[in-house]
Amino acid sequence: MKVINLALSSRLLAATALFCSAACTPALAAPKKVLVVTVNAMQDKGGRGFRHSSIPVAEKVIAELGKKSGAFTVDYARVEPNDPEFKTPEGKRDEAKINAAIEAVLAEKMSPAGLKKYDAVVFANTTGDLPLPDRQAFLDWIKSGKGFVAMHSASDTFHGYPPYIDMLGGEFQTHHQQVEIQPLMPDPKCPACAHFPDGKVFDEIYIIKNFDAAKVHRLLMLDKHPNEKTPGEYAVSWCKNYGKGRVFYTSLGHREDVWDPTWDKDRKNSKAVAEAYQASILHAIKWALKLENWDAKPQPVTQAETTNKHE
Repeated sequence: MKVINLALSSRLLAATALFCSAACTPALAAPKKVLVVTVNAMQDKGGRGFRHSSIPVAEKVIAELGKKSGAFTVDYARVEPNDPEFKTPEGKRDEAKINAAIEAVLAEKMSPAGLKKYDAVVFANTTGDLPLPDRQAFLDWIKSGKGFVAMHSASDTFHGYPPYIDMLGGEFQTHHQQVEIQPLMPDPKCPACAHFPDGKVFDEIYIIKNFDAAKVHRLLMLDKHPNEKTPGEYAVSWCKNYGKGRVFYTSLGHREDVWDPTWDKDRKNSKAVAEAYQASILHAIKWALKLENWDAKPQPVTQAETTNKHE
């Protein structure tokens, strides 16, 4: 009888251990959800905000980064103005239909209720004052602990809404001819920079205004004007905390061959540059999603840096 009890006890212990092992083993984390926004608003003077030809490439690349990494899935807030549905009988763009479509997709995806579905938002080459249903609610959503990742003309967005510029950390002022630069790295250990050790990038380089180096963590920069070569601090990429949220911006990303190493039309950048850019974007999105941790505290700045803000 004692032997039977011992055997039974052994089986019970084994079953209990197996149950505990299964119950206590953490399940694989579900991928985070990222909304990629690529719409462009109407300008005040009646013309549509510039729409970058690299937007479809950006949409594809970001989705591939999420799928390959397994870190996030992608949804889109996008409207393609050249789609046949937006043509008039004469073959011209029907601006009223385009505007209605933009307003509808943003009302669905970026309302306070819609944003609850996502962990981060990416502005990939957006332009203009986008017709968000509630701009302040969007900023409050980021500040609550969400992520915001922005590329290139995301700094040419919401010029008429200073709280957005404050959240982002800088604002597009102008650009000159596309040019090759070799950005400096104030934080070369940051994963978003580590792939640019000797990288020269050919792109449309923005001059940023309303930028304060003392309020962001600088990632890529220039110590002279990209075209005129006058000395000064010219920001290219940075990150910052925003309340409990995380914000990343890079002004790179105008050209398709910056995004895609397989792009074969008018290629000015090596494949290595595009691979480095993709790695930077992937780390940035993962950081914004709090899947990675970096130092986002502002670095010490010099007197020259504090006075050269390109107002």
